[in-house]
Order: sequence, then C-alpha cells, then structure tokens
Amino acid sequence: MVHGRQPITPSGRLCVGRSASPTGLLTVDARLARTRQDGAELMIAPESEVSGAFTVEIDYAGVPEMVARSLLDRGGFRHTRDGAVVIGQPESAASWFPVNDHPLDKATYHLEISVPEGLTALSNGVPDGFTTAGGWTTWRWDERVPMASYLATMVVGEFRVTSGTHRDLPIVTAVSASIPEGGVADRALARTGEIADFLEERFGPYPMAAYGGVVVADARITFAVENQSRPVYGPDYFNRGDDGTWLVAHELAHQWFGNSVSIGGWQHIWLNEGFATYAQWMWDEHNRGTPVQAVFDSTYQATDWTVATGDPGPANLFQNAVYHRGALTLHALRQTLGDEVFFTILQTWTAERRNNTVVTADFIALAERVSARPLRRFFDAWLFGTTAPNS
Repeated sequence: MVHGRQPITPSGRLCVGRSASPTGLLTVDARLARTRQDGAELMIAPESEVSGAFTVEIDYAGVPEMVARSLLDRGGFRHTRDGAVVIGQPESAASWFPVNDHPLDKATYHLEISVPEGLTALSNGVPDGFTTAGGWTTWRWDERVPMASYLATMVVGEFRVTSGTHRDLPIVTAVSASIPEGGVADRALARTGEIADFLEERFGPYPMAAYGGVVVADARITFAVENQSRPVYGPDYFNRGDDGTWLVAHELAHQWFGNSVSIGGWQHIWLNEGFATYAQWMWDEHNRGTPVQAVFDSTYQATDWTVATGDPGPANLFQNAVYHRGALTLHALRQTLGDEVFFTILQTWTAERRNNTVVTADFIALAERVSARPLRRFFDAWLFGTTAPNS
C-alpha cells in the first residue's frame, strides 16, 4: 500500500492514478478543498479564489500498479519478489503519488519510505538517514535539484549498498543481493565516479547533488532509466560479455541531458537520448579504444532515415531514430564545426539551461549563436529529413 502526504504546487489537473485516492485531507494553502476524481485525474476546488503560488497538500492511499499505456514497457510501480521498483517513461510517477506528470513541471522532493525491517529503500538525491521502530525502517531521501516527475524512483528490496563521497558529493550505489557479488554489475557501478568525471570534462560541471545507481534483479525489467542522481538498471545489461560501463555512461550523461536540461515535450526526446547515446560512443572510445568515427560510419549505413528524429511520433519515442540518429546528428555537427566550437556549444547549453526545460529550436538557436554560422539547413537535414544527409 502507498500512503503519503505530498505537498505540491500543481500547474493544472493532477494525475493520481487509478489505484490511489484522497483519504480525507486535502488542503489548498492549509484550507480544506473539495475534490472530484475522474479516472486518473483529480480535480480540486478551493473554498476561495487563489492566485500566484499556492500549496496543495493531499493525504492519499492505495495499492499502486503499473501504467498500462506507458510506452517504455509498462512503467510505474512494479511489485518484485523482495519489494518493489518504480521505473518508467514517459509515465510512472502518477502510479504512486499525486502529480502533474509532465516534464515541464519540475520540483524538488523529500521522500520518506517505510519498509519492513531488513529491507532497503532507495530513492533520488541525497541520503538523509533512516530510523527503525516496531519492525519498520523509514528511509529518507532529499532530491534538492528540480526534477521532472518521471525521474522519481523508489526501489525496495535486499541490496548490497555501497556509500561514500565523490568530489565532496554523496555517492550511493546498490546491486540486488540476489546477483552474485563482485560481478560485472558491481564493477560497472564502482566506476560511476570515474565515468561522471570523464563526462564532466566534456559537458561542464556535474549538475546533481549526488551520484549513484541501482541494479535490480527482476528479469521483467529489460531497460534502464536515468532516474535523477540514481539511475536504475535492468539485470540483462550486465550479462552481455562486456564491462557494462557503456550503459552507465549513457544513463549518467542524462544527468546533464534530460534531467538538468529537460525537454518541454516528448517530441524533443532526441535532446535526451541522442546526447546520451553520443556520450556512450565517446566513453567507448576512451574506455575500449573504439573510434567514434567508426561507430558513426557503421551506424550511418544501418540507419532508417524515414523516421524524423526531431519529431518521431509516439510510436518511435524509444527507437533508433531517436537514439542513433540523434547521436549521428551530434557527430556530424562536431565534424562541421570542429571540437572547440562543438564542445563550447554543449557546455554553454548545460550552463545556460541548467534546471530548465527546452525544445529543439532552443538548441538550434544556441548552436548558431555560439558558432556564428547559419545551421538551419544542417539541422533540417539531420533531424527532420527522410533521406540520408551527406555525411
């Protein structure tokens, strides 16, 4: 059962999921308000008119479930053998707390998660300790950097947890206790700080208040999600005969591209996935000696150019047209402008748009400003064209 009291400042109707309902207390600026629930949406009627910033506090409870219509498998709250995991994209948050579940509405979070004694509850941000009483342990986490709701996570179960600091920030990694200790998953997560430093040299200062990652053992989770400051990884990625760090690089890159600089609409998702895929290519060049140019050449030949990266449509949000073609666009831009200008664009982007939301037109405008070159035709060909552009 999920039960909580969630203070939020909504920008519209709230989505509470079909499995949770207000249990009585609902206030707007500490005054009781009337509510009406229509399916997954909760409509709130304050007793008097409000304007400007206001706080809604909802006491709610329910048995959470997955979001059946989520595009990345079935996202949301998933019950596991030893606990639960919340993971999904573009929808997952509304499966376990009331929220305006859109990346435009970023917020900071404080989470308190009570679980049976002996289990670990992991979440986003900075660990704030735990207390045990009456057979239950309450774990507390603070995500102090504004976060899009789909990036919120909760992972409960039996885990090997490694805690420490990296560059004066907390780093918390965890691997399911059912995964053999000392294997690829443990070794890959142990390099989290090293990989983040590599990316920081190219993208600018690390934008989060903590580092980390969680590997779950549930074979139903066949993907990974860049949950803010603490990505969650499915187990299959660490059984492929390599060191698994390419995936850690991909999800850590999202801390800049997608988490700090968030998209204003899902049609702009290449700004998340294209950048993270290109970061993965750069890490592989550094880590394994695989030249980025060689990956570009082979990927270019294998790409289906009929799907536009800049607006792929709902069915293609998590397809190669976004990931690979987005990365191809970035490498082509690097070839066109040279390394100095290219990386200046990336670092300017992450600095000027930190903790904000963006669209593709914003990136094009910035690239033109920094490079002092017209680039509309370039981006039209690489992002929106339906035939292979000249490489």
